[in-house]
Amino acid sequence: MDKIENAVLDVLKKVNEHRGLYERNEEAVKQHLIGEIFQALGWEWDNPREVRPEERTEEGRADYALILDDRVVAFVEAKNLSVNVLKKDKPLRQLGRYCFNHGVKYGILTNGVAWVVIKAFEEGSRLEDRIILSVDIENEPLERVTLKLSLLSKGKIDKLERFATLLRALELSFDELKKEGISERKLIEFLTASKKRLLTLDKIRGDEFPRALYVYDDGWKMVPLIERSIKGVLLSLLLYLSEKSEGEEKAQIKKAYAYLKEIPIDTEKILRLLREIEKEKGIRIGIEL
Repeated sequence: MDKIENAVLDVLKKVNEHRGLYERNEEAVKQHLIGEIFQALGWEWDNPREVRPEERTEEGRADYALILDDRVVAFVEAKNLSVNVLKKDKPLRQLGRYCFNHGVKYGILTNGVAWVVIKAFEEGSRLEDRIILSVDIENEPLERVTLKLSLLSKGKIDKLERFATLLRALELSFDELKKEGISERKLIEFLTASKKRLLTLDKIRGDEFPRALYVYDDGWKMVPLIERSIKGVLLSLLLYLSEKSEGEEKAQIKKAYAYLKEIPIDTEKILRLLREIEKEKGIRIGIEL
């Protein structure tokens, strides 16, 4: 996800500095903005086996065709930044015709900042009903933007509709549960909880007999314990962090590990150190009982 996040931040920087260029120059949008996003999504932008520009259809030329396993999975239509692709339906209808007449499942309309994805055909539906994903890089939180754009990645686009439907269902359920009075924090805890019987750090008292340490860092990861104690949790966490670190930071963590390993530490101090590490590193800590 870091690649997508960095690409989004680069696009925002370019737009902030050169908005006038992108509002009048569609080619600049293609080269500087759209291409960067798709490359971050895993598409080899210069490989004709994956991306073909100016793809001919019966209705005209689509700006790009995205190809997987020798078949076109999506057409991409680019506009300059002055075109509000989230509200203007004429280019969306044109894209829909390209897709329908060529038997292509998805159409992607973008001005580099706003993105709209449609399903080419569904019996009895209107065009607006077939919009399965929309992204507004300038006005949505970065976390939402990167997750939604990731559905257009080379590894996910084949299941785009399913992913988009599940994401929308999650979003609606989350909002409805909040309206019913369940706190956002509790909902996030529920969604991110491991299926194992874990105690997160805020629930650990210090007299537990842990079987394993878990660290939530882009998902819960099990870390083997040096010893089955709260001190063992701290020492094992320091080893885990040292393996993920480099240079001076790695040396400092190893030094702390060596020092703490040799001295007695009371439980309250261990819990305080664990809380400080959680806050500083932006991770969550849990133990399996």
